[in-house]
Amino acid sequence: MSLSLPADPPSARSLTRVVPEMSAALDGRSEWFAPARSAIVWVLDGLGAHNLTTRAGHARFLSEARSKKDAARTVFPSTTAAALTSLLTGVLPGQHGIVGYRARVPGTDEVVNQLRGWDTDGLDLSFQRAAPLSTTLGRPFFAVSRQEYEGTGFTAATLPGAKFHGIDDLGDRVRAAADLAARHPGSLVYLYAPDLDGIGHKRGWESDEWVAVLETVDAAARTLAAALAPGTGVVVTSDHGMVDVPRHRHVLLGEGDPLLEGVRLIGGEPRMLHLYAEPGQGAGVLERWRAAESSRSWVIARDELVVSGLLGAVAPEVIERIGDVLVAPRAGIAYYDDRLTDKAPQKMVGQHGSLTDEERIVPLIRLGAFA
Repeated sequence: MSLSLPADPPSARSLTRVVPEMSAALDGRSEWFAPARSAIVWVLDGLGAHNLTTRAGHARFLSEARSKKDAARTVFPSTTAAALTSLLTGVLPGQHGIVGYRARVPGTDEVVNQLRGWDTDGLDLSFQRAAPLSTTLGRPFFAVSRQEYEGTGFTAATLPGAKFHGIDDLGDRVRAAADLAARHPGSLVYLYAPDLDGIGHKRGWESDEWVAVLETVDAAARTLAAALAPGTGVVVTSDHGMVDVPRHRHVLLGEGDPLLEGVRLIGGEPRMLHLYAEPGQGAGVLERWRAAESSRSWVIARDELVVSGLLGAVAPEVIERIGDVLVAPRAGIAYYDDRLTDKAPQKMVGQHGSLTDEERIVPLIRLGAFA
C-alpha cells in the first residue's frame, strides 16, 4: 500500500462482538462479561470515549462507573447506519453492506441514504445482507426507542422479530427497558437514545446545549441503574464519537474544482467521502486527491481499503457500493459538494465518519450484573 492506515490494536474490542458477548453472558460463558439473567445494551448515539472523558464532570455517574479499559472500537465508516447495523448483526460493513451514510446502488447512478433511504429512496430490505442477531440468537429480543423509529425501514432491516416499544421520554424509556429485562429472563433489550447525536450535529459537542443533554442522559443512566432487577446486566456504549467542524473549516467543492474532475457521483458524508469515478477515471481521481489532500486526509483507493481489512471480508456484492476513492479527514475539516442547492447539511457542527480515535473509540460501560 502507498499509505498507512491506522490499524486497530490486537487487543481492541470491536463493537461487533458486544451483543454476542452479552448473549453468551446469559449462558455464563462470555469472555467479556459476568453471568447475567437478562441484558440491556444501551446505545447513546454520538457519545465517543473522548467526548465523555472531556466532559466527565457533567456525567459523573457514567464516568465513575467506567474504568479506563471500558472502551470499544466502532466500525469504519464511523457513522450511525454502518455502526448500528454492525452492532445488531455482529459483522463488519464489508459483510452487511451498509458502507456509510450514502452509497451507490451497484449498476446505477443512484446514491441512496442507508439510514433513511428504506423509506424515502425505495431501498429494499435485502440491501442489508446479514442476518440480524434479533433473529439468530434464539432469545427474546426487545427494542426500546423513540416512537418515530417504529416501523421504519432501518428498524426492519436491523431488528426484525424484536418487539418494539416506542417511548419518547428518556426516563420512561430506561425504566421500561429495566422492566422488560426483569420480566423476561434470558432476554436481550436494545435501548436507544439519539439525543446527544442530534444536539451535537446542530450545536456541536463542545456547546453548552450538548453538555445540558449529557447531564440529562447521565441522570437517566442513574435512573436505569436504580431500576435494574438483580441479575440484569447493562452495557452502555455508542455507535461513534464526534468532532466539531465549524463553518470556516469546511472544504467546499464547487463547479470547476479540479478535485471534481473525473468524479461521477459523491456519496458518504462530509468526514468520509465515497467518490465514484467516471469509467476509467479512478486512477486520475486518486492522484489528484492525494496530491491536494493527503496532508490532512487519508485518501484511499477502493482496493486498498478492501485489502486493509477495515471493512472486514468484503462480499462481492458489496464491492461496487464502495467508492473508487475514499477520503477520510485526519484534520478537523469536512468536505461538502457546494454544487448542491440544499445547503442545510453545511449547518451541521458536530461531525463523524472518519478514522480518528475521537470518532472510532466508544465507551463500553458495565452496570448491574456486568459491573
